[in-house]
Amino acid sequence: MSGKMASSNSYKLRCSIPGHEMDVRGLASALFPDGAFVSVSRDRTGRVWLPNSSPDKGFTEVHSLSGHSNFVSCVCIIGPSETYPRGLIATGGNDNNICVFTLDQSQPLFTLTGHKSTVCTLSSGKFGTLLSGSWDTTAKVWLNEKCMMTLQGHSAAVWAVVILPEQGLMLSGSADKTIKLWKAGRCEKTFEGHEDCVRGLAVISNTEFFSCSNDTTIRRWLVTGECVQVYSSHTNYIYSLAVFPNSQDFVSTGEDRTLRIWRQGECSQTIRLPAQSVWCCCILPNGDIAVGSSDGIIRVFTPDEDRIASAEDLQAFEDDLSKTTIDPKTGDLGDIKMEDLPGREHLNEPGNRDGQTRLIKDGEKVEAYQWSVSDGRWMKIGDVVGGSNQQTSKNVMYEGKEYDYVFTIDVNEGGPSMKLPYNVSEDPWLTAHNFLQKNDLSAMFLDQVANFIIENTKGHVVGPALPAGGDPLTGGARYIPGASDERPGFGADPFTGAGRYIPGSGPNPSAPAGVADPFTALRQTATNIYFPKTDGVSFEQANSSQIIAKIKELNGDAPQEHRLSDEVLESLERLLVSVSEPNSSNSPPTIQEINLLWKASHWPEDIVFPVLDIMRLAVRHPQVNESLCGESEGVQLCNHLLSLMRPEGRPANQMLALRTLCNCFGGRHGRALLLAQRETVLLRAADLANVCNKNIHIALATLVLNYAGCLHSQPDLEAKAQCLSVASRALETVQDKEAVFRLLVALGTTVASDQTARDLARSLGVNSQISKYSSVSDPAKVAECCQLVLKELQ
Repeated sequence: MSGKMASSNSYKLRCSIPGHEMDVRGLASALFPDGAFVSVSRDRTGRVWLPNSSPDKGFTEVHSLSGHSNFVSCVCIIGPSETYPRGLIATGGNDNNICVFTLDQSQPLFTLTGHKSTVCTLSSGKFGTLLSGSWDTTAKVWLNEKCMMTLQGHSAAVWAVVILPEQGLMLSGSADKTIKLWKAGRCEKTFEGHEDCVRGLAVISNTEFFSCSNDTTIRRWLVTGECVQVYSSHTNYIYSLAVFPNSQDFVSTGEDRTLRIWRQGECSQTIRLPAQSVWCCCILPNGDIAVGSSDGIIRVFTPDEDRIASAEDLQAFEDDLSKTTIDPKTGDLGDIKMEDLPGREHLNEPGNRDGQTRLIKDGEKVEAYQWSVSDGRWMKIGDVVGGSNQQTSKNVMYEGKEYDYVFTIDVNEGGPSMKLPYNVSEDPWLTAHNFLQKNDLSAMFLDQVANFIIENTKGHVVGPALPAGGDPLTGGARYIPGASDERPGFGADPFTGAGRYIPGSGPNPSAPAGVADPFTALRQTATNIYFPKTDGVSFEQANSSQIIAKIKELNGDAPQEHRLSDEVLESLERLLVSVSEPNSSNSPPTIQEINLLWKASHWPEDIVFPVLDIMRLAVRHPQVNESLCGESEGVQLCNHLLSLMRPEGRPANQMLALRTLCNCFGGRHGRALLLAQRETVLLRAADLANVCNKNIHIALATLVLNYAGCLHSQPDLEAKAQCLSVASRALETVQDKEAVFRLLVALGTTVASDQTARDLARSLGVNSQISKYSSVSDPAKVAECCQLVLKELQ
């Protein structure tokens, strides 16, 4: 670092940049040009700033960014790529959009749409991935102008997101007070500890991160889930954090008007600003700190004596600070009792730590001072107005009534402002709703106005704010699938004993027809015989006589109300014969036989498995495929099979339901049905990776492979992203080599000839996850296929 350092813990003002007309909500240090940074504001613009060589050591605006139709609330830099060697700038706004700019164009290169409410946080990762968080309670993963995944699980606004250096790991912090860790699109862990909204996140290393909250604390966490330290010093909401390159020291800003510098776990310096909300901060490459606040000014502080502002500018900053009025109702200064305050003589005693505040009475006035260690004196930081913060007397008149607050709301550019009166005892959502109705405004603004009230009443909300993701009718939060079953011994093969009918057994269960070990003869050639595999893989093997014998045996022991008549048994037998040999002279299945099969598939779950085995074989037949998977029946079939695949269900039913779904891909109607139901089917199937049963794992891998094959030639990136995510997660638990092989073929098929899917696989860390399979010697196809996938991902 050039120049002489001021004492190691002391930052001083370098310059004030009156760059925006409204609050500065986001700052990011740019990679190019050297020393530049980007700011974004409620004035709907972004600006790029470059250090200038003038004696005032300031910054010059080199560029303005416009593209949002509403407030801009966050910004991040996307790292350099071959296409954009200087990187890109991404901004998120209250218009629900993300705009992406090059460093020298004022209009967006492209706009990402998909969030349903304000985009309030952005973070970028390797290979061009971008992570966004929104008031709509979701986070989204973007790549090459497309949304790849939506991360659902928070029950309120997602205020903070960050991508960890460990590939594929992402964090989100929310107004629901929790932080979630996501891997390959799935929530792996929820961190609980904060007592109010989580507002900011910052990465320390591969294994640690910081969070800050409206509860006035900063926490340090291990990725494994433990909170290892809580830092307290702020007296109001904390909005942002930034970590120094040494990965230990950091800075924070908040609603208590301060920037705080933390060294060795202690708050070593507190810098007060003449603005109520200090929204954002970033650390510049030379160690200077830029902060943005509600007065529209960006201020840069430096530890380097050569860059400190002139004596006049430092004095002007101090004068601004001493003239500010501090409302004790914010609680920033603790409770104030006028009669107990000492007089001016109290300032003759030195303070005992940097940033300590002291209130004195001067006649009828109350003044606030702060101790500066580096200057060895008390600095005035403002006049206190309004007495004790315990007072609740109403103080703003509107239409003849007194209110705690009357806000001015600007909805249309240039249109008339509207007044919104509010008392802290009211529900902000109801007040927002009434305001919109009264002014004939769109209900689309509901979240925006309610959040505006919450944000600007500084936590004085008493009314019951509904969590944004709650069901408005029941108040319950959304059901998010993904809980696994942990019962001991669960998933053991339920069938034992030689010569008995065992679903899934056949001459060679590990390689059913359709993927007999491909490819012995061609081993020497370099051709890729494994993927893309676009023709579906099915489960063909069957022993019809054993299946029917098992049904009859179970039927004999079934309770009376579930017993099948001889007529139904004969119908099932006829159907089984006609579908087992589709090319024989047997008459095709009749509608009545198909209907009886559908009925029988609703037998009690402990005995239904042989009927499911008939269904698995039957759906390969064109008539049955059309009848059961067609438009009117298909969704019922899907839902029935998914209910049998519940994580707590029976392993035999889970496996046969998966195999039935795989075989549905054999017909046009089945393919169309499964593509339409993809999201639900793959979500439920993915949970079965946690069941310890290799036949289930092979069937799960085959299902993912069949989806990958269907999607190979389609540009549906969100669908491919789900295939990648499910395959990548399954590879973490699946041991069976045949299942691993099929998952590798599914990965290869998904990324083959699709650059964006390749980039996404890289950013999810698929390379490091599968590399261990490149040395498997038996069967050799596992290593060969793995090496080809790794080659695709280079």
